[in-house]
Amino acid sequence: MSITASPPTRTARSSAPPWHQRLTVGHRENFVGPDAIDIAIALACFAVFTGPLLVGMTSGIGSMPEIAGFGVAASAPLIVRRRWPLAVLVAVSAVLCAAALADVRFTPWVSNTGPAIGVAVLTVADLRPRRESIIATVVAMIAMCVAGSIAFHMYPDQDQDFVQPLIALPAWLIGDMLRTRRAYQCSLADQERQRAAEAERRIRAEERLRVSRDVHDLISHTLSMVAVRSGVARLLIDENPSETRRALSAIETASRSALTELRAVLSQIREPGQRDEPAEPGLAEVADLVDGLRHDGLMVEYQVLGTPVDYPALLQTTVYRIVQEALTNVVKHARTDRAYIEIRHVPGELAVSITDDGPRAATAAGIDSSGSGLGLEGMRQRVSLFGGRFESGPRAAGGFAVTTSFPIDRDHRA
Repeated sequence: MSITASPPTRTARSSAPPWHQRLTVGHRENFVGPDAIDIAIALACFAVFTGPLLVGMTSGIGSMPEIAGFGVAASAPLIVRRRWPLAVLVAVSAVLCAAALADVRFTPWVSNTGPAIGVAVLTVADLRPRRESIIATVVAMIAMCVAGSIAFHMYPDQDQDFVQPLIALPAWLIGDMLRTRRAYQCSLADQERQRAAEAERRIRAEERLRVSRDVHDLISHTLSMVAVRSGVARLLIDENPSETRRALSAIETASRSALTELRAVLSQIREPGQRDEPAEPGLAEVADLVDGLRHDGLMVEYQVLGTPVDYPALLQTTVYRIVQEALTNVVKHARTDRAYIEIRHVPGELAVSITDDGPRAATAAGIDSSGSGLGLEGMRQRVSLFGGRFESGPRAAGGFAVTTSFPIDRDHRA
């Protein structure tokens, strides 16, 4: 049980603000009461500015109980300055006004000048909105000036209490600067979080698009092959049982292969960081893809020109998927039994073309346009990721052509 309880404790301690920030910044969402910093500030104000009078180092005005009482009353509110900044400013101002009117001097100087009012004003400017802090500071200064004017006519020794506004003005400027700086840092942090969230959404969208393309290519290709071979089996089930068995065997092989690839794609969604992910198909698997189609009755001429190099795995998978989708479209829509594939390796470029001769019968309607168009759009998107060129459309001599090219640098990177 102690093991599970320790992490929250460490987290709570690590989230506490540094001591120099707790001098000014409130951290109201985590603040539950005064801490050592607040208590130290209040004690320092009392010990440095009232203590010398109590130990006889210098003299004040009023009895010792009055001096001690006003000193405590001016310093003690600072303990809760970050929880109730406005109330603390009101309390400190009221104590200074009361001391002036009561002719009590609880500091070593000719007035009650001290850091208490400066700390209270700075805290208000730091923690409260600017308009609110200005109004509170101005009202406090007016009250102390009015009390000082009255005390000036009543007690000659209170003439220096007008120095309080000179302390409050720089204190407010410093507090407002700290508040503005903190607001700017919070704005930057919010922008960074928004950028991170947007980047995550974009990555997730790109991943969904990639998986969608892979699943589309895989399912479309496999179902096309299954449809063709099952049609052959249906026509020859009585006349040629051996051919029917070969067709059913091809259907079984294609289905199992599709299931394996589909599991590989889905495993990347469930555990994108696993190290034993199945390898994606590449250029080496294009020959196996062509052989499978040849067994299904489609005559495919496959030609490789130039010397292959060590292309990135993602580029090889892209080429494989483009060839797979293009051949699937030939089977589904072209109404032909012959296709041509050419992969050309030349310096600075990897080019791929997939063409067919079109319908065999002169009276055929040509290419079937009943497809959704997602296959061609998916191929175009794949090529655009590498800054390549993609073209597709009917050939002047008949049939359909899909051509792509990928720019390759000297390091064999797309």
